[in-house]
Amino acid sequence: MSRNLQTVEWMAPGANLGAYMQGVNAIPILSADEERRIAEDLYYDDDVDAARQLVMSHLRFVVHIARSYNGYGLPLGDLIQEGNVGLMKAVKRFDPERGVRLVSFAVHWIKAEIHEYILRNWRIVKVATTKAQRKLFFNLRGAKKRLAWLTNDEASAIADDLGVKVEQVREMEQRLSARDAGFDLPAEEEDDNHQAPVYYLEDKSSDPAIALEEQDWEASNYEKMSMALANLDERSQDIIRARWLDDEKATLHELAAKYSVSAERIRQLEQNAMKKVRGMMEA
Repeated sequence: MSRNLQTVEWMAPGANLGAYMQGVNAIPILSADEERRIAEDLYYDDDVDAARQLVMSHLRFVVHIARSYNGYGLPLGDLIQEGNVGLMKAVKRFDPERGVRLVSFAVHWIKAEIHEYILRNWRIVKVATTKAQRKLFFNLRGAKKRLAWLTNDEASAIADDLGVKVEQVREMEQRLSARDAGFDLPAEEEDDNHQAPVYYLEDKSSDPAIALEEQDWEASNYEKMSMALANLDERSQDIIRARWLDDEKATLHELAAKYSVSAERIRQLEQNAMKKVRGMMEA
């Protein structure tokens, strides 16, 4: 078996996915110096064997990334295969003079191919959601290979053949003609007015760095508030807790009865206490 053929076989996981994962995990990871030397052989000398080594040593990372997309209900083997395509594209474009490891550079390309695969396979779900729509989808798709926009006679003929209404044929024709936007765009196609959905559809709440930052911010504010409350007199502390922090908030009249003062006096004490708390928290 030639080396090139062996590489091609690794690109497409077979039925025994467990054996494939075990196999790619057994491939040694290149050190930084080894990776740079091999990448230079590919970049400057167009060494095909160097490309093979770079691809093979990073297959385990594709598996790791592909497994994070398991929730889409698509075969893991197909996700890995598409990710491997992205890895090969990354290897082809990798410049060792950039000063970054290949895995960092390849992540974008691996995810881009997986995203496109998911969108391609989800589009049929969006276009045809019922059994009748799926039948119309595939039949009309075959007809559209031979036709431009359907004439009224052509739409009527297809509707008669499939036993559906002309309106349904027209609606499906419009869906078929719609163009799906790529989740990722090549860098050369991006500008300030034309950004890929990956940027504005990103779920910021899933970013660990942002989540940690928010936790630190909340913890810091809680600590400042606790210190600020501790500097108030006992009555002011009780009013703030009763009016703002307790699960069941107290009314001004309830606190007025408790301290034998007017509701207006409680309101003034609350305002003064809140002003002090804000001042100490912003200091």
